[in-house]
Amino acid sequence: MRIGNIDLGERPVFLAPMEDVTDIGFRLLCKRFGASMVYTEFVSAEALVRDVASTVRKLQISDEERPVGIQIYGRTVDAMVEAAKIVEQAHPDVIDLNFGCPVKKVASKGAGAGMLQNIPLLLEITLEVVKAVKVPVTVKTRLGWNHEQLIITTLAEQLQDCGIQALTIHGRTRSQMYTGEADWTLIGEVKRNPRITIPIIGNGDITSAETAVNAFSNYGVDAIMVGRATFGCPWIFKDIRDALDGNKKQPLTNDEKLDILEELLHINVERIDEQRGILHTRRHLAATPIFKGIPNFRPTRIAMLRATHMDELLAILEESRSLI
Repeated sequence: MRIGNIDLGERPVFLAPMEDVTDIGFRLLCKRFGASMVYTEFVSAEALVRDVASTVRKLQISDEERPVGIQIYGRTVDAMVEAAKIVEQAHPDVIDLNFGCPVKKVASKGAGAGMLQNIPLLLEITLEVVKAVKVPVTVKTRLGWNHEQLIITTLAEQLQDCGIQALTIHGRTRSQMYTGEADWTLIGEVKRNPRITIPIIGNGDITSAETAVNAFSNYGVDAIMVGRATFGCPWIFKDIRDALDGNKKQPLTNDEKLDILEELLHINVERIDEQRGILHTRRHLAATPIFKGIPNFRPTRIAMLRATHMDELLAILEESRSLI
């Protein structure tokens, strides 16, 4: 599969862009374990144009993580075009347009999935961004605003006509948020449309190697994107890659997985600072499957998530090693 001149190999697996999750440290780990392409946290076009420091920092990428995409969201043509030009100077491999974020603070303002209520503006933004930059432009969106407005089959053709070079479809509507099951039938329908020539990337409920293999086998997508299942679990890309490639490798032990989470903590503290590095790591510690089902683990979990110093947190993690 290719996006522009980027060769992503057979049946590639992408790390989804996620706020407060896909910082550079986590992206590097996911890349190491087999992610074919990674994405930064999504970036507000308006904040980028205003030169907000915390937003500008999200544009920092490393050659070690390539190919890497930067995703932007906004609600006006001018802001999205200007933001795309700024992003291009950071030299990402792809600029992705977010027309799928369902959270209220984004969608209620007309950005993200809110764009699904204003298709003419969505298409105008897409067309103008494609014209404004030389880097490949892609789009991530949903099936529609709600189940009465499942517009993705028509929208996919319209977006392709705007000049995008790949389309990621999350198999839920905006009204579903992240509830219920992702519906891949319409993703498969888009892929089977003979008029669609760009790669179609499926997203939603890829939680294991088995679900990844089924997504390719049952719906014929060109690539898949993994989101929430990566929390505290960057090695999921290894599990998926081994299954897709037919490798019968031994899975990592829980002890090895804990080593990886400790490494993530070190990376985050070194790349940011102690306080924010710990905060960036907490989400992964809270979600990681290696602590699931341990009897009487709640006090340890609370202490882990309240720790404010690296030495304190590492000591707690080491104490938990005998329990996993």
